[in-house]
Amino acid sequence: MNEYNKAAIEVALQTEKMGQSLYFYPETDTTNDRIRELALEGSSEGTLAVAEMQTAGRGRMGRAWQAPKDSGIWMSLLLRPDIPPMQASVLTLLTGIAIAEAVEEVTDVEVGIKWPNDILLNGKKLVGILTEMDCDMEKIYSVTVGMGINVNTKAFPEDLQDIATSLYLETGREFDRAVIVGCVMKRFEALYAEFLAAGGVFAPFKERYRRKCLNIGKEVRVIGRETYLAMALDITPEGELIVRRKDNGAEEVVFSGEVSIREKE
Repeated sequence: MNEYNKAAIEVALQTEKMGQSLYFYPETDTTNDRIRELALEGSSEGTLAVAEMQTAGRGRMGRAWQAPKDSGIWMSLLLRPDIPPMQASVLTLLTGIAIAEAVEEVTDVEVGIKWPNDILLNGKKLVGILTEMDCDMEKIYSVTVGMGINVNTKAFPEDLQDIATSLYLETGREFDRAVIVGCVMKRFEALYAEFLAAGGVFAPFKERYRRKCLNIGKEVRVIGRETYLAMALDITPEGELIVRRKDNGAEEVVFSGEVSIREKE
């Protein structure tokens, strides 16, 4: 098995900013919490926290995230974008593009993005992204982008076997996690620079995201203030999901909540 530690990741990094300030934890509760602490202490944008093991990993909606030792990439990145807080949600989408393209570059395995924050492989969850923000009504102080990538996981608990997978389980091969971290940071750094140069808007990346989005053209279950079935039609220039409701045929824009791809019976 390849070395996976601070030195190995530093060798793999080919960035100017992202990950150049690197903290590696053999074990921690969550890397998101470590980055939020570092942000409050004044750490610079691009600071990266990586853990070999998380004891309290979490996903969206407060769900637990399995993050055992010697198996995956559990990391969080500190951003300080000078954009309105209402535009920060698209950072999750940019992260999805970066991870999907990096995984494909390193592994030659094709993956897809389930709007807004999961990456799937053969219909099962390979990657989760959890973005948290510290802001007021007008200013962002910090954004923490947490990423969990199932790389060399050999098995999942029984309750996750039908919904989660890893690169190892799908290919029978082990991959160098440090190389994947380096590739994700390189991809994200380029996307983020383009994003800021474009004024913090998602429109330039819409088609790039759409090509990887698994929801488009599929029946989905939208879970938010109400739950309903719909057909996913497209992505807006702001990164929201356009759907057509099955109950009344109305088109709606989904900007928050959860959207699951529904397998037809």
